Amino acid sequence: MTTNNLLLELGTEELPPKSLRTLAQSLHDSFVKQLKDQNLHFESSKWYATPRRLALFITALEEKQQDQEIEIKGPAVKAAFDANGNPTKAALGWASANGIKIEEAQRLTTPKGEWLYIKTTKKGANTVELVPELFKTALKSLPIPRLMHWGDKREEFVRPVHTLCMLFGDNLIPGSILGVESSKEINGHRFLGSQKVVIKSADTYVEQLRTEGRVVADYEERKASIIKQVTDIANSVNGKADLDDSLVEEVTSIVEEPHIFKASFEERFLKVPAEALVYTMKGDQKYFPIYDMNNKLLPSFAFASNINPEDPTSLISGNERVVRPRLSDAEFFFQTDRKNNLESYFKKLENIVYQKDIGTLAYRSDCVEELAKYIANEINADATKAARAAHLAKCDLATTMVTEFTDTQGIMGMHYAELDNEDKDVSDAIFEQYLPRFAGDIIPTKPVQISVSLAEKIITLVGIFGINMLPKGDKDPFGLRRAAIGLIRILIENNISINFYKLIEKACSILETKLKSKETKENVINFVYNRLKAYYQDQGIEASIFLAVLSTNPQDILDFDNRVKAVKQFKSLPEAENLASAYKRINNILSKADNFDKNINESLLKEDAEVKLFNVLKNVDVKVSKLYSDSNYTEALSALSELKDPVDNFFENVMVNAEDVNIKNNRLALLNNLHEIIAKTADISVLY
Repeated sequence: MTTNNLLLELGTEELPPKSLRTLAQSLHDSFVKQLKDQNLHFESSKWYATPRRLALFITALEEKQQDQEIEIKGPAVKAAFDANGNPTKAALGWASANGIKIEEAQRLTTPKGEWLYIKTTKKGANTVELVPELFKTALKSLPIPRLMHWGDKREEFVRPVHTLCMLFGDNLIPGSILGVESSKEINGHRFLGSQKVVIKSADTYVEQLRTEGRVVADYEERKASIIKQVTDIANSVNGKADLDDSLVEEVTSIVEEPHIFKASFEERFLKVPAEALVYTMKGDQKYFPIYDMNNKLLPSFAFASNINPEDPTSLISGNERVVRPRLSDAEFFFQTDRKNNLESYFKKLENIVYQKDIGTLAYRSDCVEELAKYIANEINADATKAARAAHLAKCDLATTMVTEFTDTQGIMGMHYAELDNEDKDVSDAIFEQYLPRFAGDIIPTKPVQISVSLAEKIITLVGIFGINMLPKGDKDPFGLRRAAIGLIRILIENNISINFYKLIEKACSILETKLKSKETKENVINFVYNRLKAYYQDQGIEASIFLAVLSTNPQDILDFDNRVKAVKQFKSLPEAENLASAYKRINNILSKADNFDKNINESLLKEDAEVKLFNVLKNVDVKVSKLYSDSNYTEALSALSELKDPVDNFFENVMVNAEDVNIKNNRLALLNNLHEIIAKTADISVLY
């Protein structure tokens, strides 16, 4: 079948830069899915996106749908004809709707009866007839939280729409979308090249935009160009640039032809903690900070421009002039804050409400301090340092710098503590209390920092759950999910063995007067363990393994993790499924048994199979008990594989419910002993 390349472009006002990639990818995915649903075959597909356009390019798209033979099922024969054999209204209506006479209908016999049906050929539609509606549908499906309309138009979109270009090869596809007629004329760059570009064909779209319109349509090409230019500028001053991906993405989404320039600021600003300067450069101005090879901020930065003057002097000085007041603000805030030491700001926390039912930030800090000391003693950390760090942890929230630059909380506290000559573990803990801040972020790894970070997260969880403000749907204003995952990672990745249940109990006792829910402890534990389940799912560990371990109710999260890894390894053994099946059978037998003596009387063992099982069980019990005491669950479960053949042999040759009550109870005791050995790590019956 004949094919051609398809171009679709919607030209708009400047699109939201933080959403540009998402909009383009969603448009592509929706349109491509529709093509497949319509049985329109093609070779490849690609999206393009700039600040003022969303575009799709489909290669070797069929010019029309394939003709399709379809079967249309009608009413049942018994409902299609009356007692006299005359067609009913239902049958006549079905026939008329499908363009046939009732006598032309065929019969389809099925196990459920006989039906009328026809075979017909559905002619394939021309691609150019389908494309406008498919494109319109794809645009409607975009994830746009808030639509707008413009002028006197009723149509709504994320931004005003100015142009529409739909080309199949070099032929214009007519149509109107969002109040705009399809045309070969699209917008070029606002300031460079031709502001209007007439596209000759789908194949020339990218190159015409590049050469005539001075627009780099390919998003990834623009991004790569920005990274290279910024890197070259950093290299020119023997430095390295902060190429934070979210910043690079945003800059890629605000320029159509990127040009990167180097600018500088006065060295006096470097006396201010670098994070505050970087915060305003990146967040407010979208500049790229540059560091030396020792990660010290340099008084230089790179910035992107949508224009490229022959003499960039004015452009560079203009950007330097713009950033100077912002850096001066940071300098002023820093100097104002440093008139007092960090601890002096604690008094201000007494007037800042954390949550109305819990109290002030000062009260909350006291709670974190008490729990941090408890945790420090449990994990052999310096409790005095942990308490000091917890006491100072929220003081920077009352400083001018953090009030103005909220993202620097914790960071400024760390710097101010260092300037006050606080112990390094104390100053580091002030910053690390917030770790991990996002998925994949680093975690605290030193005892004092761990103590404070865990205390911070647990007090948050217990406090908010205690006043019944549980997260709902995607709403989690206090970051409880992040707190739960954070404490899980800290405990597991640092190999910290501590009774998690007692930690929650301690936090509940600290916050006792504030708690409204009697189920706070249980609710927090369940919430954290649900996050633990998600943590394992992200690692590809199936839910059955998690549930197998959960059934044993481990109260130590590290111990829980060791068991999960052991069960995962056990499940890969060839003996695992048979043992799990046998364990399930043992559960069923014991659940129906009346009271019996749990001690095994060796003299009552009569059958060879039960004697062999008893002897193997004695050996395995000694071995497994030692491994359990060492928390070596992997080796313990592997040792259970020795039981497979004796257990299979027992069930094949021994009648548990013997007529002699003493023999029966002795065999139940044997199975109970076996059950207890297997159950120490996990309930393996749920694995299959």
